[in-house]
Amino acid sequence: MENNNKKAWLYLLPAILFLGVFLVYPLIDVLIYSFEEGYNFASQTFFDVGTYNFSYVLHDPYFLQALKNTFILVFITVPLSTGIALLISLGLSSINKVKELYQTIYFLPYVTNTLAVGMVFMILFKQTAYSDGFANMILGWFGAGPVDFIDGPYWAKMFVLCFYTIWVVMPFKVLILTSALASVDETYYNAAKIDGTSKTRMFTKITLPMISPTVFYLVITGFIGAFKAYSDAVALFGTDLNSKEMNTIVGYIYDMLYGDSGGYPSYASAAAIILFVIVLTITCINLLVSKKHVHY
Repeated sequence: MENNNKKAWLYLLPAILFLGVFLVYPLIDVLIYSFEEGYNFASQTFFDVGTYNFSYVLHDPYFLQALKNTFILVFITVPLSTGIALLISLGLSSINKVKELYQTIYFLPYVTNTLAVGMVFMILFKQTAYSDGFANMILGWFGAGPVDFIDGPYWAKMFVLCFYTIWVVMPFKVLILTSALASVDETYYNAAKIDGTSKTRMFTKITLPMISPTVFYLVITGFIGAFKAYSDAVALFGTDLNSKEMNTIVGYIYDMLYGDSGGYPSYASAAAIILFVIVLTITCINLLVSKKHVHY
């Protein structure tokens, strides 16, 4: 038994070293930077240790705007994308002919470059000197006035960002949920049909409990992914996100390190730790909720 334990640890050693070097060490390093006030990257010096960096970040209007944008993005896109993906997966599961073709079509946006998709969305929604854009053309059919979705009001820009984010993450969720639905044992459905159970009740009492671990996985990864959003906003609104009030927490961290206001690794580290705590808290809440609603 002791020899087996030694072999097990030997097999795990590469993974442990990899996680230690690329995950644990950077996290500890960022935590240290976040408490070093006035840290200078060039000279590797700082003048004090304390919580000023956190206080500065939490009172910075740009960070508060980024925090607001990120939370709106998270709590709109994750439930909507998961719900819509589930409906699409149910529709695909009920189709036998050309099922693979539809699955391929829905998966195409996932293998397309994010910035390329963002450029397409910008063209669809952006007003120019020659056109109001495809989206405004549709609004015109219903008698609504043109809206500048890219450079206009905040709600319009946030709508485009949420729409784009849902579009990008949808294919992966459809693929995973379609696979989960295919793995449900048909015996349960046959027994329910014999008892005269309605389709709605079969979905709530059989389908949903059976695929609940998959749904929970998509919700958890969806929350984490949405909190890390940055490239989506850049693809739509460019790199100067602060001026357009469309920055995210990850964008704020990047700006503090490399952007126009860059050169402040201590502030960036403090913002990163705040993001880490937020994501950890949301994940823990989801884990607690899953104990009652997820059936393994």
